[in-house]
Amino acid sequence: MLIRLSSLSALQAAAAAIAAAALGACQPDQDAQADLEAANLEKAIYCMELLEKHHDLETADRECFGETYIQHTPWLPDGKEAVLEVFASRLERNPEKTIEIKRVAADGDLVWIHLHSKQNAEDALGIAVVNIFRMQDGKFVEHWNVVQAVPEESANNNTMF
Repeated sequence: MLIRLSSLSALQAAAAAIAAAALGACQPDQDAQADLEAANLEKAIYCMELLEKHHDLETADRECFGETYIQHTPWLPDGKEAVLEVFASRLERNPEKTIEIKRVAADGDLVWIHLHSKQNAEDALGIAVVNIFRMQDGKFVEHWNVVQAVPEESANNNTMF
């Protein structure tokens, strides 16, 4: 419904102007949101590669994890120390471990990374992993993941990637 301001009283016109300004202010700045999501994606990919490809746990400790790190993986406690211990132990057992990032996405402060992980050259199938991170100030502060073995046979002709 279009209301002409000339038909409103001065008080109604002022209220309408304030309401319109407030509605405009409540709209998210799409450019800022897109910039935040792009920055979060870039940082999450950088951190995942530090951890999984370059095995640079010291840099990852400094640059990738917030002071608070909430963990949703049921067998890990909260805190970055537990995650870094897992990566250190994994590196000792499987120094040839590889990952290939297949796709990424971001929505606000959440980032998804879908990857294919193999323990070593003999691990022909590997596992499919989806990591979901909540980012704050460019650092991981919360984590969820889903891990699934890649099967030898599938009921369809699609791959997991």
